Amino acid sequence: MSDAILLVDDEANVLKALQRALIDEDWEVQTASSGDEALALLKEARFKVIVSDERMPGMTGSEFLSLASLRAPETVRIMLTGHASLDGAMRAVNGGEIYRFLIKPWNDVELRMAIRSGIERYELDMENRRLLSLVRRQEYRLQQAERLQPGITTPEKNADGSFRVEELSDGEIKALLRDCGVGTPEQGE
Repeated sequence: MSDAILLVDDEANVLKALQRALIDEDWEVQTASSGDEALALLKEARFKVIVSDERMPGMTGSEFLSLASLRAPETVRIMLTGHASLDGAMRAVNGGEIYRFLIKPWNDVELRMAIRSGIERYELDMENRRLLSLVRRQEYRLQQAERLQPGITTPEKNADGSFRVEELSDGEIKALLRDCGVGTPEQGE
């Protein structure tokens, strides 16, 4: 997946200024002028980071980001507003799980750094999910192996603290791997 960024603001000149601030970055930037338009884009594409204005007609940024967190929970959300209020900030953070909160007028460097940091967080979260899935698959395979070969996953200790594991023949190992759906060692699985 490319580094796709979604910018949401009801003011066309603000969207253009945001795009100019990000022009030197190697990011795929899309824009939306309302929360409804942005939600439609979320149905069609995946984004690593969303930057949304708070004050927009029809749907506030905090309402949009809250809905976005339900539709694309992995996407990192950043709130951008010119009217910082404690109540609005709390609503945004609590409802939309906001990663960063930036005030207009923004600093271009700070904006780019917040988005870079958001992309890194997104990628780290995706890697963590991948590794968790791998651990769960391996745990399931160990449970299968234990069911087929009781005691195989809980070796006994010798008096010196080392583990004692009964050796299996090559045929037993291949049969066990096949029964667990792992394949054979020669296949690299």
